[in-house]
Amino acid sequence: MTNSLFVLAVLCLIVVLTEWLVRRTFLKHFGTALLVIIITAIISNIGILPAGSSAIDPVPVYDGIFSYLAPISIFWLLLRVNLRDVLKAGLPLVALFIIGSLGTTFGVVLGMGLINGEENIGENYAAIGGMFAGTYTGGSINFNAVALHYNIVKEGLLYSGAVAVDNIITAIWMVATLAFPRLLSRFWTKKKTLENKNNGPLTGIEEDTENLHPIDLGMVLAMGIGALYISNILAEMTAVPSIIIITVIALVIAQVPAAKKIKGAQVLGMFSVYLFLAVIGAFCDVQALGQLGSLGVVLFVMATTAVVIHGLLTYGAARVMKMDLEMASVVSQANIGGGTSALALARSLGRQDLVLPAVLLGSLGNALGTFLGFWLAEQVLPWMVG
Repeated sequence: MTNSLFVLAVLCLIVVLTEWLVRRTFLKHFGTALLVIIITAIISNIGILPAGSSAIDPVPVYDGIFSYLAPISIFWLLLRVNLRDVLKAGLPLVALFIIGSLGTTFGVVLGMGLINGEENIGENYAAIGGMFAGTYTGGSINFNAVALHYNIVKEGLLYSGAVAVDNIITAIWMVATLAFPRLLSRFWTKKKTLENKNNGPLTGIEEDTENLHPIDLGMVLAMGIGALYISNILAEMTAVPSIIIITVIALVIAQVPAAKKIKGAQVLGMFSVYLFLAVIGAFCDVQALGQLGSLGVVLFVMATTAVVIHGLLTYGAARVMKMDLEMASVVSQANIGGGTSALALARSLGRQDLVLPAVLLGSLGNALGTFLGFWLAEQVLPWMVG
């Protein structure tokens, strides 16, 4: 079935089903991002949805989500990144976060050299490196921004493999950062803690729930569509990628105080991202999964190298700066897992004073991740291979 109305209706129902499963069942450990890809891949491979789109057999809904909805979703989600508020996390935490980001970047470069990425991954090696640098600086927003620009999103097997490796490494690192404060305590002699602030816990459900009026909906839609229109025009006039331009536009708007009053951006942004990921799942042909084989091992080695280098630099710098282990763990998790997982880690460690910094550092990562990802993909990795 390639009827646009049918395809769009099924995609929306898949998002609904996935959110329900993540909130109500043990499948929450998979996470919405990976689960929505898996479910759509299953549904498309049994023939309910078309498995991919091509020039010969196009699926307009898929193409529209790639071309329009995906970049607009990135714009919407970045509207919450207030760079001035990030300073409230404290300069030492921000400094450690930047060190961790640079550690991830160096780790990706080292990992790509270790696996001989150009040979074992192919012509998309630089884009893959940029995607992992982006996601381990900020999160899936940055991962998808780089993937979207280089059309990795249409390489169903490669993209789904990268997503799977990303999720596995993130889960392992969550356990590691929870364990490090206990395992490494003997090496820490002095602790520097933040003043405990009773900001109250935040949850994903609260963040993704908003009360909307038709005016709010119309405003946020107009802003997203208008930003994409302007970024496409400027991209044609310059050599700057459209996704970079729309990122800058979003960050500029986010610094305006009135931007905090914009409702609907988070809801529309998350729902659009899930639709985007569902289409990614539709591009994944299960019959071709066997071809991942050694590629999966290669991606895992590269990603593991990146995270290990990041961890060594982050915890090493924290030791030199005489910051406590819980701080180092939360900062590291904000890099590798993003603000939401860092928030969860802070609560698991019993550090309510680190909850707000975790969220703010996650926002800083969202702002930096795309730029670091493109820098690696465009400059550093191509330069390495001449």
